[in-house]
Amino acid sequence: MTQKPLPQAPTRPEEMSPEPHFFRRLHTRMHANPVTGLVTKVVVTVVGIAVILAGLVMMVAPGPGIVAIILGLAILSTEWSWAERALDRAKVAAHNAAEKARNMDPKVRQRRLVASGLGVVLVFAAVTTYVVLYGWPKLAITGWNWVQGLSGVVPELPGM
Repeated sequence: MTQKPLPQAPTRPEEMSPEPHFFRRLHTRMHANPVTGLVTKVVVTVVGIAVILAGLVMMVAPGPGIVAIILGLAILSTEWSWAERALDRAKVAAHNAAEKARNMDPKVRQRRLVASGLGVVLVFAAVTTYVVLYGWPKLAITGWNWVQGLSGVVPELPGM
């Protein structure tokens, strides 16, 4: 009967579980081969950067921009240590922002919520007015023709 060697003390939280997490095992398996390791690194990098860019767009457009940026950093942190450090800083900043929001004066919070709601209603009204004035089918066809003018790869609309 052979004895198992004594395990070393865990240094990271994912090492404390009796068996590595599914994604950690998959990551290790993918990086066992240099080709799949490189493909994994490239795919994770492209996806992570795309999510971060979408988050940056959502900072000025409607959407959860900060959440997308943190998600993109989390994706990148599976392959890059600099992203893990940036993710840690982002988590601290998000926690501090949440604390600041909790400690905000209720009247200020109410004014901000009303102003945000009014802004959403105004944007909705402006888009609706634009579509009603210029007509949806004409707007859609004109927009599609413009996109086709940018690239010859864009297909024709069916029935056009």
